Amino acid sequence: MSETNPAAAHGQADDLPLAGVRVLDLSRILAGPWCAQVLGDLGAEVVKVEHPERGDDTRDWGLRTGATNTSYFDAVNRNKTSVGIDLSTPEGLARVKAMARDADVLVENFKTGGADRLGLGYEALSAENPGLIYCSITGYGSGGPEATRPGYDLLVQGEAGLMALNGEAGQPPLKFGVAAVDLFTGQYAAQAVLAALYQRTRTGRGRRVELALFDCGLAITSYYGLEALVQGKDPPRYGNAHPSIVPYGVFEAADGPLVITVGNNAQFRRFCAAVLGRPELADDPRFATNLERSRNRAELLPQIRAELLRHRRADLLAKLRAEGIPAGEVLGLHAALTSERARAAGMVIGAGGEGGSAEASGGAARYVLAPPYRLDGRRMSVRRMPPALGESDMPGLTKKSII
Repeated sequence: MSETNPAAAHGQADDLPLAGVRVLDLSRILAGPWCAQVLGDLGAEVVKVEHPERGDDTRDWGLRTGATNTSYFDAVNRNKTSVGIDLSTPEGLARVKAMARDADVLVENFKTGGADRLGLGYEALSAENPGLIYCSITGYGSGGPEATRPGYDLLVQGEAGLMALNGEAGQPPLKFGVAAVDLFTGQYAAQAVLAALYQRTRTGRGRRVELALFDCGLAITSYYGLEALVQGKDPPRYGNAHPSIVPYGVFEAADGPLVITVGNNAQFRRFCAAVLGRPELADDPRFATNLERSRNRAELLPQIRAELLRHRRADLLAKLRAEGIPAGEVLGLHAALTSERARAAGMVIGAGGEGGSAEASGGAARYVLAPPYRLDGRRMSVRRMPPALGESDMPGLTKKSII
């Protein structure tokens, strides 16, 4: 894994696509902070405004990594600074309004109407800063019948049908392992903000960007959602298997699971002959084409599973790779993050010796995941580890770089 000194992180301002863009992050929890973090990863100066005492709710979620930091908070707040401001006071509101006048982007996820009541709504702020890109994230949209209803990832996973397509057939609905709706909403929001920033270079005007968790939850049902509409009913759930490609999924070797993805008929013939030692399977008319294999999966898959259980995983992987059939281990999360593959990619960043941070309580190690973006062959850097609460108590957001 990589270690970094954020104060001396590589990369000059000229290398950062959003260098000089100023982002005011008034959001909390996950979707809004993720959006602002994406902008920070791409070089924007992001100032996160938090309550001076309790901070973002996620400073109390997950594992403690510092006096005011947790693993949950750290996951969505790298490449930012933090200021503590009480928005319930006239002084706090005046300070945020002053910061908004000099911001390029503002991200907020107040309950519908909350920002307007504080005088921090789009109309009020854009009147003083016409170039402001104002990004709002809500649960169900600001204009519909559920506009005032708070949105949560798990609620939307249920209401958007995502839980119904996840998991094994015959089992209860299952949520995703991570807050997929929140994360996708934050990513969609960042994309829309970037589009608005690009348009501003032509028009000089900002725009109001709005994302709803429910909309994004429906959007990511993708091809499963369209299949449900075409069929007029829920598509079957296949768990780790593929709905239309066979064999494709997680299989058990003698000493552990592996993923095998046989993508075409030529691969299937090689799979049967060189990996399973059962060339006759590929000659069987029931299995000769993928369409037939998909229709006859109940007859084929038990034979494949029985053969695979006779071999060790490493031996199977060697044969599969020799035949050009995509395959890999199923790793635990810790094993994946500490693997040579993750190390070579530079995806795990630790602060201080052995990943530890000087502020970490009880000697807990502190890490963040690196941004996944590469430009000109170089990964966007972690210039700042997630901030302690109120660590940058600035009088306002200025044009002078704070990074």
